[in-house]
Amino acid sequence: MDATPMKRLASALALLALTASPVLAKAAPVEVTRFHTPETLARLKGTAAMVEAAPGSDPKSLEDQTWLAAVQRELSANGFGTATPGATDVVAEVLVEREVQKRERTRSPVNVGVGGSTGSYGSGLGLGLGFNLGGGPKDFVVTRLSVRLRDKRTGQSLWEGRADNRESAKDKAADIGEAAPRLAHALFAGFPGTSGETITVK
Repeated sequence: MDATPMKRLASALALLALTASPVLAKAAPVEVTRFHTPETLARLKGTAAMVEAAPGSDPKSLEDQTWLAAVQRELSANGFGTATPGATDVVAEVLVEREVQKRERTRSPVNVGVGGSTGSYGSGLGLGLGFNLGGGPKDFVVTRLSVRLRDKRTGQSLWEGRADNRESAKDKAADIGEAAPRLAHALFAGFPGTSGETITVK
C-alpha cells in the first residue's frame, strides 16, 4: 500500500491544527498626544483635581465610572491630590468615544488540498480534502480617551491629552475593564509629556 497519500493527509491535518490553534494576541499599541504650556503647567503643581465626566456622558453608568476611576488612579500616581466638589480649583474632564468598525477581508483564503489514490489491482481510493484557512470580515473597536485639566473658575484648559487605540472586537484587550486602565496609564505616562508630540505606548 502506498503510504504517500496518508502522509499528505497527516501533514494537511497538522497544518490545519497549527493554523487553528488559539494564539494569545498582544494588545495593540496606544497613540498618545498631549498639549500644554509652561504657564499652564505651573498652575497645576501641588493641586488636587476632581475627576468628572464630560458633558453628555452619564457619570452614573458603570462604564463611565470605570473610566473615571482609571483616570483618578493615574492622577494620584502623578502627584495630584483627590478633591471634593466645591473644594478644588482644577477639574479633570473625561470624555470617552468608542465605536465598532468593520474591516473587509483583504486577502484570499488559503486552501490546503490533499489528493491521491491507494490500493491494489487497479482499485483505488481517492482522498480529497480542502480547508479554508482564510478569515472573514473582522470587527474592530476604536477607542479614544480624552482628558482635559481645566481651571474650575475660569474654564481655561491647563493640560489636554488624548489616547487612541484600535483592537479586534474579539480580543480581551477591547473590553472596558482592560481598555480603561491601559489607555489611562498610556495617557499619563511621562506626564505632562512633550506638548504637541504624538507617541506610541505599547
